Amino acid sequence: MHIFTVSIYLPPMSQKPVLHTLLSPRLIDLYDAANSIVVIIDVFRATSTITTALYNGAQKVIPVASVDDCISIGKSLQAITAGERDGKIIPGLQYGNSPAEYPRSFIEGKTLVLTTTNGTRLLHMALDNGADEVITGSFPNLSAVCNHLIQKGKNVILGCSAWKDRFNLEDTLFAGAVINHIKDHFTIHCDSSLMAEDMYVLHKNDMYSFIQKTTHWHRLAAYGLEKDLQYCVTPDVANVLPLYKEGALIRG
Repeated sequence: MHIFTVSIYLPPMSQKPVLHTLLSPRLIDLYDAANSIVVIIDVFRATSTITTALYNGAQKVIPVASVDDCISIGKSLQAITAGERDGKIIPGLQYGNSPAEYPRSFIEGKTLVLTTTNGTRLLHMALDNGADEVITGSFPNLSAVCNHLIQKGKNVILGCSAWKDRFNLEDTLFAGAVINHIKDHFTIHCDSSLMAEDMYVLHKNDMYSFIQKTTHWHRLAAYGLEKDLQYCVTPDVANVLPLYKEGALIRG
């Protein structure tokens, strides 16, 4: 009897980077930020405003966690100071967190120092956790974010700023949009990512109707900000990449 041994050559599988979705800043310690690009997502409205300001020619946006830092840095740099808490302009700051406040005629060539309820806080948490790279994303720069993540080929954490650590729909909806566009380039074994993409696919054709169900819509619409909120879920109207470098967000 002759025994034949057959050797089968299996080429090594190319290893894709890993993508996770962080549904709340409270969970950031559970993820490996040090080996990941962290995308800060605060659709209503911080990351939409940051993108718009840079798209319209702002030199840089300096995100700070506290109002005192915003005021002192603004004075030292002779920069525009802006911010909100609970959807309202903070006393002592010059401007708010509305994308509409930063047209090219006003912001071009200037520095904006910004503090917000959720987004700037998560950005600093990501930096404190040693994030390999930090960018910001929202629907107005959806394609820029997706193209960058594919090009870099690194692990990704889609960081939803949420609302005071509580889950929100609009940030998760954007995470789902990103996943839907780039999933073929990543390994995704993450239930929050699967849920986010399913939610986006289910509602991508009725975005304006869907966001009107969110608690943040009702909170901000009470201040007459409906046009702001519609703008914030409109894809690619300010398609630049805010990249954190040396203390500020610049056009990447």
